[in-house]
Amino acid sequence: MGHHTFTEDEVETAALAWFAEMGYTILHGPDIAPDGTTPERENYDQPLLTRRLQDAIARINPDLPREALDEAFRKLIRTASPSLIETNRTFHQHLTEGVTVEYRGPDGRIRSAPVRIFDPATPENNEWLAVNQYTVTENNRNRRPDIVIFVNGLPIAVIELKNPADPATDIWTAYNQLQTYIQQIPSLFATNELLVISDGVEARTGSLTAGREYFMPWRTVDGDTTAPEATPELDVLIHGLFHPHRLTEYLQDFILFQNSGTSLTKINAGYHQFFAVKAAIESTIRAASTGGDQKGGVIWHTQGSGKSLTMVFYARKLALAADLKNPTIVVLTDQNDLDDQLFDTFAECQDHLRQEPVQAASRANLRDLLHGRQAGGIVFSTVQKFFPTKEEAHHPLLSDRRNIILIADEAHESQYGFTGHINEKTGHIRYGFAAYIRQALPNATAIGFTGTPISLKDRDTRQVFGDDISTYDVLQAQKDHVTVPIYYEGRHVKLDLPDEEKPKLDEELDDIVSEEDEDTRGKIKSKWAALEAVVGTPHRIETIAADIDRHFAQQQEVLPGKAMIVCMSRRICVEMYNALVRLHPEWDSDDDTAGAIKVIMSGTPGERLDWQKHIRTKQQIRGLRKRFKDPDDPFTIVIVRDMWNTGFNAPCLTTMYVDKPMQGHGLMQTIARVDRVFKDKPGGLVVDYIGIAPRMKTALAEYTTTKHKGLTVYELEEAVAMMLEKHQICCDLMHGFKWSEWKSGDPMGRLALITGGMNHILKQPDGKEDFLDTVMQLSAAYALAVTEEAAGEIRDDVTFFQSVRASILKNTVRKGKPADVLDHAVNQLISGAIALDGPVEIFKAAGLSNPDISILSDEFLAEVRGLPQKNLAVELLRKLINDEIKTRMRKNVVQSRKFSEMLDQTILNYENRSVETAVIIEQLIETARQIREEVKRGEKMGLSEAEIAFYDALANNQSAREVMADEDLRKIASELVVKVQENVTIDWSRKENVRARMRRTIKRILRQYKYPPDKQEEATQLVLMQAEQVCREISGEA
Repeated sequence: MGHHTFTEDEVETAALAWFAEMGYTILHGPDIAPDGTTPERENYDQPLLTRRLQDAIARINPDLPREALDEAFRKLIRTASPSLIETNRTFHQHLTEGVTVEYRGPDGRIRSAPVRIFDPATPENNEWLAVNQYTVTENNRNRRPDIVIFVNGLPIAVIELKNPADPATDIWTAYNQLQTYIQQIPSLFATNELLVISDGVEARTGSLTAGREYFMPWRTVDGDTTAPEATPELDVLIHGLFHPHRLTEYLQDFILFQNSGTSLTKINAGYHQFFAVKAAIESTIRAASTGGDQKGGVIWHTQGSGKSLTMVFYARKLALAADLKNPTIVVLTDQNDLDDQLFDTFAECQDHLRQEPVQAASRANLRDLLHGRQAGGIVFSTVQKFFPTKEEAHHPLLSDRRNIILIADEAHESQYGFTGHINEKTGHIRYGFAAYIRQALPNATAIGFTGTPISLKDRDTRQVFGDDISTYDVLQAQKDHVTVPIYYEGRHVKLDLPDEEKPKLDEELDDIVSEEDEDTRGKIKSKWAALEAVVGTPHRIETIAADIDRHFAQQQEVLPGKAMIVCMSRRICVEMYNALVRLHPEWDSDDDTAGAIKVIMSGTPGERLDWQKHIRTKQQIRGLRKRFKDPDDPFTIVIVRDMWNTGFNAPCLTTMYVDKPMQGHGLMQTIARVDRVFKDKPGGLVVDYIGIAPRMKTALAEYTTTKHKGLTVYELEEAVAMMLEKHQICCDLMHGFKWSEWKSGDPMGRLALITGGMNHILKQPDGKEDFLDTVMQLSAAYALAVTEEAAGEIRDDVTFFQSVRASILKNTVRKGKPADVLDHAVNQLISGAIALDGPVEIFKAAGLSNPDISILSDEFLAEVRGLPQKNLAVELLRKLINDEIKTRMRKNVVQSRKFSEMLDQTILNYENRSVETAVIIEQLIETARQIREEVKRGEKMGLSEAEIAFYDALANNQSAREVMADEDLRKIASELVVKVQENVTIDWSRKENVRARMRRTIKRILRQYKYPPDKQEEATQLVLMQAEQVCREISGEA
């Protein structure tokens, strides 16, 4: 029995079976094509199934007249703009809100109404289809995605699959293919809501605008339990996301467009956001009902996992929840800066919220916004605005409605102050903010969102919000590639203090950073001021500025990104800025649209004159926030005290320099700014100048429970250890090859070392794959540890290894994953001048005088035979021949198969080490010669490329060549080309009726020319395969 090979078709079959289990109708694309057996489209350039769409519109809107339904249909299919994402946003509005049309009622009056194209209330009222091999033609290109999911005739999801058994492809090959489809057949994606990539084992889903780092897995079917790791991810994704009931809710409420003013981004909720919001809505409705306890619960989703957007999804569901009867939503933060950032996020998503959020400008404004409000609205406020005035002992009642929902961001005791404190001077009791909020809104339900788990000691928080209703900890986030690890580097700069004063300072520091109420803070202002003076001495600031300059420059070389410097006071922020621009005057600019470094801080016009350039309006800060988040903007370093420490999301932020005492929740929030996913960023780095390590360890322990893990911070030594381990493995793989002159060698000498290094790696069993993977891991660890002394010591080694790796990738056929096309965050140390880019450069570096590889000349092949680097010669010839087969031979099925088999057998002998390398080279040279001669054969016979391909298919069997004249075989080939060209249609190779007709035509021609009867069936199959290839070339599918 032959060995069974798993194929892409089997992945497709399995996926379709999973869809069928959930009630989807399964259709074959070619069957419903314009020229299929049961056509449902007039043209291939029409991606919608219009009859099904019209039927669905009529079914979902039974009370509206035909005139209105027809107008909605026309309006829908005319939806288009020059921008695909704008077109897609308009469609999404139509899908979720209906198509608004005007029509004349029975009384003759003009009326307006939304025509629904999708029924969000009754999933069964929608029609769900999964169609495989669905061809779309656009701009003279035919493209055929593997599976397209339709709802009511609208293609809302595209699934691209790859074969898990094929080492040359993976899910990112599928991702790249989808991006090509989006560029080449954009009409299919005008109505797209979900993209899916999978190789049957791994699976990811993302939005139309998502970069590959934002394609995420879907880990659960029901939201209660994570699927076992043995379950194929595609199975979990299909059953978990595409079940009609879940997908209906997802399409309606969990896809949004974020409009920053300069860009439009489509965001699809992750599985943790989807199920968290569903649980939160259920909990909120229960808590807000008559007799409910007003405790909506706590959602703990680790920093960087999209908590702000989870709040947006939650707010939309709240606003539309019938049980809550148009609630008023109050979003609470504890800082003006955080209030602004969260408000901006909501404002950018107001289309999704169906209302415009408002921000309370003052305590009086907040009372105006809430007092007497009967329903609706999203109001943002800091908790401080709920403080009573000096004349008030309690906060006055603003509303006693039960359908007011309080969303507290970072719901911790320290932020919301739940207990009362006595002012020792006045004897007055000042309660925490929560108490005053309860006085103002006594029947409101409160829900807490946090990026760090509620402290085990923080019982008062539970009294207000209740228990956790959803957790998504850092381990799961990193496993899902939602966040990256954080590494810690201590670079302490000593304080100017006598040794006997330091223990006393530590005690005072504990007082200073403990997050107490305002009265207690008043007592420690003098301590803070004293410490600030010690921390912010001119000499110390100059020392840190110079160290940051050196450190960040080293980082930028291998991990280009942005940096945040956190200082203890506004004065130190300004002095740090001045120190850095003295080192780099070109960084300075008074123009907020220019300059590489800025201070973000609060202040008033009455502040010191030299501070004024750093004090900005909200709008100016918003502009700088956009600049800093843009990885291509030259604004690279930001200096802050408190602003941007929490809630600020800049994925390209790679490094944080801390020179401010912090502890607990505030410390956790601050350092988490660097854990965002960005391209292939291996991690974020926190550099400590003041000694936060002990308090960081305490905080990490306090915010980690037995079930769930809070933020994890790794010592930079761990990255150093990983770097040294991978470096040693690379050295071991290079053992026996002398490359010590790499550092001192001239450019030509270095090129020779690269070719020698390649040859050395390639001669080892599995050496190529081991080396490629290890160097990639070494590069990631090196990028994190680049400023360490150990990294400096191996820098030249890393450059050499990276140069050999890059040259191997560019010049050999890789058995494993394809060369990565990701836009990297990690730079390589090599420059384009050192990497050998292409076989020509490799052959020159190896000593060939004039490597003309285009014609595989005898002179060139003879020189290759003489190369001393035999293993390198094998790999280069393998790549050249493989490329020739793919380009020149692909149109000819017989010759492509013949030369591929020759190459495969030769390489198998080479990899098994069953034949001497010199013999392998001779076999490869002979293959190259035969390919060269094959190219010329058609010209000699007077046949075109297509004709010689059919001739070879006909002459493939011995008996045909013996009994038939060569001239007759040529005539048959010529006639077959004509007939194929006459009958070519899109997707014909997948339409059985067209294939049957073509089969009959081939058999008729073979009989006409008396082709040997016993070989006719075999020849028919081979000719049919050749015809398919010719058709692909003609129709642009190749």
